[in-house]
Amino acid sequence: MADTLEALDLTHVLYDPASNLGLALALVTLSPILLMACYGALSVVTRDLLIINMWIGQFGCEGFNYVLKHVIKEERPATLHPSGGGYGFPSSHSQFMGYFAAFMVLHLHLHHRFATTGIVLLDTLFALAVRGAIVSLALAVCYSRYYLGYHTVPQILWGLGIGIALGCGYYATTEYIPRAYPNSLPGKFRRFLLASPPFVWLRIMDGWAVWSDGGHGDAYSRWRQEWDQKARKSL
Repeated sequence: MADTLEALDLTHVLYDPASNLGLALALVTLSPILLMACYGALSVVTRDLLIINMWIGQFGCEGFNYVLKHVIKEERPATLHPSGGGYGFPSSHSQFMGYFAAFMVLHLHLHHRFATTGIVLLDTLFALAVRGAIVSLALAVCYSRYYLGYHTVPQILWGLGIGIALGCGYYATTEYIPRAYPNSLPGKFRRFLLASPPFVWLRIMDGWAVWSDGGHGDAYSRWRQEWDQKARKSL
């Protein structure tokens, strides 16, 4: 056994106990960890290629951040407590959220369509609210890294910018091009994966290639029909 123990920085967050805002931002700053759990759960439950692909890209984004930190080796703010060790440039949390927000907003704008209420204004406001919530969460995580003293403003802005660039580039290469240009190399590779025995055996599908909402509306309609039939029989 080692002579000294080391803290797990992944979930170890320091904040001012006298500040309610500090507590709130300490919880917000854990969003990337919670999102990773969501990626895993959604990938297993839905088995949709888009979610799995986004998760893979997120791991790639984290790996790239690790490389950048250990190549640049810029320290965190001097005011930070020693337990918050590791390099600070670029901010991994900001880069994580930049990738997440960019990928999600592009997908919602280019491919996803929410179920309509029949009122155009209400549909538009709901779509904007969802996009706004995603962007707001990303910005809140970025601000939390500054408020809690884990990063300087340049470290955060560079992390956010790199994440956005990676999210846009990865989405364009792996999602937009295969759908817009199915005979392109990315499009052919996507069809190859979906037709491969491992993907068929695991029942991995590309819901947004068939339905504008990924198939959720159709699944709900079938459930609603079966539910109503059973409800009438039980009367």
